[in-house]
Amino acid sequence: MLWANLHLLFWLSLIPFVTGWTGENHFESLPVAFYGGVLLFAAIAHYILTRALIAAEGWSSALAIAVGRDWKGKILVVYAIAIPLAFVTSWLALLLYVLVAVVWLIPDRRIEKVLTS
Repeated sequence: MLWANLHLLFWLSLIPFVTGWTGENHFESLPVAFYGGVLLFAAIAHYILTRALIAAEGWSSALAIAVGRDWKGKILVVYAIAIPLAFVTSWLALLLYVLVAVVWLIPDRRIEKVLTS
């Protein structure tokens, strides 16, 4: 679990760099694609960490019940679509990145399953 957590923290530590690089270059294609790559790898690292925690706690744990099918964790496919799209139109790729963030901001009902069980 420690390695999975460090893996996630590494990718998260790159976000300020690619954010600054993207802003300095006025949202050109290459920095926007790299931004998406960092977001994609952070999402993959989050998925790995989640799976490691569930494996340690067991599939009947409160975490496993709360995660459930983890449809939000699988939305990382949008990042994979947005990265090559950044070379066509960087604004649409940025819109997809924002869409993923908005999806994560919407409260879901996974925690209610844990609290009621």
